[in-house]
Amino acid sequence: MDIRVGKVTHYYERISVAVLVLTGELKVGETIHIHGRITDFNQQVGSMEIEHQKIQSAGPGADVALKVIEPVREGDVIFKHTED
Repeated sequence: MDIRVGKVTHYYERISVAVLVLTGELKVGETIHIHGRITDFNQQVGSMEIEHQKIQSAGPGADVALKVIEPVREGDVIFKHTED
């Protein structure tokens, strides 16, 4: 089951980093699905940062930077895969 946990607000192409605003909790090591009009891929969360400080988890309302394995676009939605 996939649960919506956020949305892409910005993408830095040179460094392959997406900025997300979270609507749910997200932790390093979890598998996410990024989906949009063109975007559609899964990846594991390798590292996250808030204000250039590495974090292990973040909750609703946080703006986090996330290294991504493929280009993303503003407005793409982030889903977290759960075992339920």
